[in-house]
Amino acid sequence: MAISQANAVNEIAWGLSNAERLMIDKASVATQIAGGVCSLWRATGIPGQGAIPTTAAVCSKALLGAMGFTNQVGPVKAYMAYAWASAQNAGYAPLVHDRLAHMGGLNGTLTTSQVCGVDITLPTSNLPARIGAADYSDCNWWLEWYTATGATVSNATCAVVYNDGTTGNVVVSVPASTAASRMLPIVSAVTGKFIRSITTVQLSASTATAGNFGVTATRERLVMPTDNIAYKRREFTWAQLGMNAVANDACLFPMVDTLTTSSGIIRSQIKMIYV
Repeated sequence: MAISQANAVNEIAWGLSNAERLMIDKASVATQIAGGVCSLWRATGIPGQGAIPTTAAVCSKALLGAMGFTNQVGPVKAYMAYAWASAQNAGYAPLVHDRLAHMGGLNGTLTTSQVCGVDITLPTSNLPARIGAADYSDCNWWLEWYTATGATVSNATCAVVYNDGTTGNVVVSVPASTAASRMLPIVSAVTGKFIRSITTVQLSASTATAGNFGVTATRERLVMPTDNIAYKRREFTWAQLGMNAVANDACLFPMVDTLTTSSGIIRSQIKMIYV
């Protein structure tokens, strides 16, 4: 049944009474920074620890590290209609993103161009339905760290393709000793244009340690700001969450905005309804 203005509340209530529950219970990740973004893809707990990617690949809910849910057959859709969240570090905001595509294996000592090939125009794993706006303006791009790179500051020049097919470069500052699970945003350098693929990354200087990092594309699906009290559970209704529809095969995984030097333990339960 489709949600209509006349019976929306009744349908949501029915959906909540028959909801599928998605759990998050992630161990703390150390060596983060205040004001940063921490990926929980590699954190232990629930969902399980995701693998470090190698060559570019489109992600789906079949991957270890993703939050499992049931694909639907139209016109029925999946919606995130209720959630609670708590954080060991007071005031943290757990996030849920759809991990669209990723790659890893970039080397922090190389100053030659390194191939990425992360492309979210591909038709696999229901990607066209997962990106949101057709101009890719709903998508986020990141350099994601899997193993720490070295103590020398560098700049990463990312060769991008924009939504209109034009190309350009986006420069991301790579701090000294960037740690595993750090995420550095890659933001379009041209107003009104949005990134659809990243072909290469080139460092301006060796960081002095190879480490391991890569390129990840995501789409934000949920933000759950917690209260300024450690471990206090905060609840979010369907009206507060905005009833975000979740496309089939979405690779949902947790992230967190950090206010100090660790992610802290993050816990949440999300009710997915099918209406």
